[in-house]
Amino acid sequence: MKELRKQEMLFLLYRIFLVYIFFQLARLLFWWYNRELVKVDSFSDYLNLSYHGLQFDTTAILYVNGLFIVLSILPLTINSSKRFQKFLFWLYFISNGIALAMNFGDFIYFKFSQARLTTTAVQVAKNETNISKVFWVSFLQHPSVVIIYILMMIIWVWCYRKFKITEEKPKKLFPYFTLSFLYLCVVVILSIGGIRGDFQHSTRPVNLVDANRYVKNPTQANLVLNSVFSFFRTMNTNNFQEVHFVDEKFIQENIHPYKLYTDNNPEPKPNIVIFILESFGKEYSGAFNKNTTIKNFVSYTPFVDSLAQHSLIWTNAFANGRQSIHGMSSVLAGIPSLTDAFTSSPFSNQKIQSIVSITNEMGYDTSFYHGAPNGSMGFLGFGNILGFKHYYGKTEYNNDTDYDGIWGIWDEPFFQYFAKNLAQTKQPFMTTLFSVSSHHPFKVPEKYKGKFRKGPLEIHEPIGYTDYSLKKFFETARKMPWYSNTIFVLVADHTNQIGYAEYEKAMNRFAIPVLFYSPNPAYKLQGEITETTQQMDIYPTLADLIGYHKKIRSWGRSVVSPEQGVPIVVNSDSVMENFIIGKYIYRFDGKNVIGVFDKKDLNMEKNILNPKNPEIERGILLCKAWYQDYMYRVINRKLQ
Repeated sequence: MKELRKQEMLFLLYRIFLVYIFFQLARLLFWWYNRELVKVDSFSDYLNLSYHGLQFDTTAILYVNGLFIVLSILPLTINSSKRFQKFLFWLYFISNGIALAMNFGDFIYFKFSQARLTTTAVQVAKNETNISKVFWVSFLQHPSVVIIYILMMIIWVWCYRKFKITEEKPKKLFPYFTLSFLYLCVVVILSIGGIRGDFQHSTRPVNLVDANRYVKNPTQANLVLNSVFSFFRTMNTNNFQEVHFVDEKFIQENIHPYKLYTDNNPEPKPNIVIFILESFGKEYSGAFNKNTTIKNFVSYTPFVDSLAQHSLIWTNAFANGRQSIHGMSSVLAGIPSLTDAFTSSPFSNQKIQSIVSITNEMGYDTSFYHGAPNGSMGFLGFGNILGFKHYYGKTEYNNDTDYDGIWGIWDEPFFQYFAKNLAQTKQPFMTTLFSVSSHHPFKVPEKYKGKFRKGPLEIHEPIGYTDYSLKKFFETARKMPWYSNTIFVLVADHTNQIGYAEYEKAMNRFAIPVLFYSPNPAYKLQGEITETTQQMDIYPTLADLIGYHKKIRSWGRSVVSPEQGVPIVVNSDSVMENFIIGKYIYRFDGKNVIGVFDKKDLNMEKNILNPKNPEIERGILLCKAWYQDYMYRVINRKLQ
C-alpha cells in the first residue's frame, strides 16, 4: 500500500544511516591527524571509544537533521515527487556538509586548542580581522584535509543517489495521514531521547563531561565527542552558577582568598616588565627540562636558557587556561578559566583587583603592548577592565613594513619598539608585552630563514625567533637607565605543538616556563622552584616583591614568601576542572570529584578515588571549597 509509505521510511533510515557512517569516518580521521595527542592503546580500545561516541553522534545528527527528518515524514502527499526529493537532497547535504566541515576543522584546530570545537572559538574570532587569512594558510599547510573532505562528500552524494524514491501518490488519505502522524510521534519520542542521551527523567541531558565516563585518560574524551555536539552543547550555556559545599569559615581558613605580604619594602619601587609569550611551552626550553628524563632533549631557546642561569625559574609551573586571553587574566589578575572562560562570560565586565590596579594605586605608570591589530584577542577590552593607562598595538606602531601579514608586527622590531618606548616612560612603571610571532602558521621573517634551529615541529623555528627577539630586547634594555631596577617576568600564555611523549600527558598539556629576573641583586631572584606553581602565582609574587602592604584578592600565592599556604593549582581542559593539591590530581565536574590520581600520574590513567584516605578526603573538600569561592566571587562581582 502506498499509504504505508514503506519506501519513504526505508530511504529515510538509509540516509540517516549514511550520516552515522560519515561521522564515524570523521572520527577515525580526527584520531589519525591527532594520534600523537589522543593516545589509543589498541584497535579494540578505538572500537570501544567509537562505539560510545555513537551516543554523542546521535545527538549531533538529530540537531543537524531534525528539519530533514520532519519534512521527510510530514504527510504532504508530494513527499515522493522529484521536485520535493530534490529539495530534501539540498537540505540534507547543505546541513550535513557544514557538520562534516566542522568535524574536519578540528583535525587542525585541535592541535592548537587541544579541545573540541566549542562556541568559545566564536568568541575568540569576534576579536580578529584575519580569520580568512588564517583559514587560507591552514588550507595551504594541510591540503589533504580539504582533499579528503571533497572526496568524502562526493562518495556521500553517490551513496545517497544510488537508491531513488519512486514517485507515489496516496489514494486513501485517511490511512496515509494516520500512519504519517504515528510515524511522526515515534520519531519525536526517539529524537527527544536521542538529543538528551537517554529516556531517564532523572538524568540531565548528555553533556561534554559525560564523554569521560568511557575513557582511560581525559584526552580520549575528545575522540568520543564530535565537533558538532561540542559546539551545539556549548551554545547559550552558563556554567557560572553558585554552589554551596562548605561554610565561609572553612574557605577563609583553607582557601585564603585574600593574602597579605609585609616583608618587603623596596625603595625606590622596582619597575615591572612582563612578557607573556605566545605558545612558549615548557618543552621547548632546556633550562626548564634539566630535571626531566627525556632522552636526547633539544632546546630551541638558547637565550632564555642563558638568562635562566641568573634568574629564579619555576620548573614545575602550569597554565591556568588554554587560550591567549585566558593567559592574560591568569597572569595579571589571578583569574583562571574553567569549563567556561571567565573572559568571555557575562561577568568579565566588573572591577577587578590585579597587578595593574595595585600598581596604579602605588603611582606606577601602566601599559600594555601587543603587536596585533588593536582589539585582537580581546586584549584591548580586557586591558581597559584591568585599568591599563596606555595601550600600544599595531596602530600605535604605525609601520606595516614590519607586519607579518596575518597576526601582527614581527616580534623583533616590536620588542625594540617596546624597549625604546620604556625609555620615555615615567618610573616606576608596570608594563606587559604579549608576543605574536610564535603562532600558527609558524613563520619567521624572510631575512631569518635558516638562522634558527628547525626541529620536528613547525613551531620550533619561530620559538627560536622569539627567543632571539628577547635577546635583542635585553641588549637594548641594558643600556637604559630604567633597566637596573626592574623585575622581568617571562611566562607562556599556554602550550602548543607537542614533540615529546612526556608532554603528551594530560596535565603536561599545561606545562609552561616561568622566569623572574632582575639585575638588582636586592630582590634575590635566583635559583629554582621545583614545587608546583601556576600563572596565578605571578600576581601575588609581584605584589610581595614591590612591597604592596594591603590585602590582595588572589587564589595564587607569593612563591617568595615564607607564608605561602597550601598551593592549589587549577585549570580546565574545557570538559572538567583539574586541581593539583598535595600529592594528588583531582578531576572535578562542578558537583563532584570523579577522579583522583597520583601527582606523578600526569596522564591520569589510574583512578584511585576509592578507597579514600584522609588526605584525599580533605583534597576533595578543598576542590569544592575553592570552586565555591570562585563562583561566588565571579557571579557576585567580588573580584576586588
